[in-house]
Amino acid sequence: MSETKKVFIKTYGCQMNVYDSERMTDTLAPLGWIEAPSAEEADLVILNTCHIREKASEKVYSELGRMRVLKSEKAERGEKLLVGVAGCVAQAEGREIARRAPVVDMVFGPQSYHHLPDLLTRTGNGARVVETEFPVEDKFDHLAPATREKTIARGLTAFLTVQEGCDKFCTFCVVPYTRGVETSRPVDRILAEARRLADAGVREVTLLGQNVNGFHGEGPDGTAWGLGRLCRALAEIPGLDRIRYTTSHPRDMSDDLIAAHRDLPQLMPYLHLPVQSGSDRILAAMNRRHGRDDYLRLIDRIRAARPDMALSGDFIVGFPGETEEDFQATLRIVEEVGYASAFSFKYSARPGTPAAGEADQIAEGVKIERLARLQAAIDAATRAFNLSRLGMTMDVLLEKPGRRPGQLAGRSPWLQAVHLEAPSELLGRIVPVRVEAVAANSLSAALLDPPSRSEPPVSVHGVAQ
Repeated sequence: MSETKKVFIKTYGCQMNVYDSERMTDTLAPLGWIEAPSAEEADLVILNTCHIREKASEKVYSELGRMRVLKSEKAERGEKLLVGVAGCVAQAEGREIARRAPVVDMVFGPQSYHHLPDLLTRTGNGARVVETEFPVEDKFDHLAPATREKTIARGLTAFLTVQEGCDKFCTFCVVPYTRGVETSRPVDRILAEARRLADAGVREVTLLGQNVNGFHGEGPDGTAWGLGRLCRALAEIPGLDRIRYTTSHPRDMSDDLIAAHRDLPQLMPYLHLPVQSGSDRILAAMNRRHGRDDYLRLIDRIRAARPDMALSGDFIVGFPGETEEDFQATLRIVEEVGYASAFSFKYSARPGTPAAGEADQIAEGVKIERLARLQAAIDAATRAFNLSRLGMTMDVLLEKPGRRPGQLAGRSPWLQAVHLEAPSELLGRIVPVRVEAVAANSLSAALLDPPSRSEPPVSVHGVAQ
């Protein structure tokens, strides 16, 4: 394709969708496509959808209504607009999307975006394309690495997908049906991508997977590596100073991974470990494959290895059959664990999942009331955790200018937003600070001893500081 075309990708949901959207633009770049700042300026709009959040499908159809109007306006000016729907809603409802929304030219699931060049060729020939099969080949085998320029443009932190899919089949979850069974990338390809990121100035990488601590990628020695061993190899990459990962399942928190948290200063002391409910009865109904005591004992083991470990989690309220007693057990586990943060959701039936067919669905009003109580408990735990940082000295990666002149912003080891007065030449460095004030969602800090001016310059967005 000789002439330059513009693509705009609207991303919904999780970090993996963010990563997937970036790789879609990488896939299109060799064909002459560049990123557009808005749908109005694009020749191709892709909605990269997520099926986890409530009313996900309705949001997609609402946006497609806007695309219908935009496509019509462009046609009146003699311009062409292609519209694609990608991601998990596309995987789950592909043919229904094509039936209900004639504006859509192509629908493809998260395992098929490496086929984008072929899909565009087929739509260019007038076909409407729906591709939601799970291909035999690994999509990562077909993706060219991002250019150095694109990698640099993504800044000091980056996502890196290492694993996809899930074999747990929780009764509320669509992931096994939209992302497929657990698949892990080979270690050498992950390390090569991580080295490219570090060479371009990335200092913190977050490893992504629907069940990331179930990682079992083939290592250079031909054996399957776990996530702990992978983190040890990543920690040896010069310049890669911080490693995080999400999302984890309690059943796959291995001894080796816990030991890696003990041994590796690069592995941040912040772990997203969803429990979903504090009730053994509800956990069994969810097919979580662990009980309340299993989860609490696991946290004790993790904190014994890394005493400063902070936890975040996910909770679902109003799961079918949940009683007030079950809900109280969830409130108790929030208090016992002392989460630094957590996400809470009302149960929302996903078509095709076992829980959707249960007879004892909870009334919407009850779910709303329980969600409010749970969120209040989570907010109190978060406030307590943030207040525990007051007066503490910690290292902060300074990622960007702050909200005021002379201010920089970054993240603590526990993923809290931190703002401080600091000279712009410190952007991109990890600096020691003292926390002086705590707000609802951030910390304010004062710079301690700045890094020596003799340190090598750090490349930030392609500019040596």
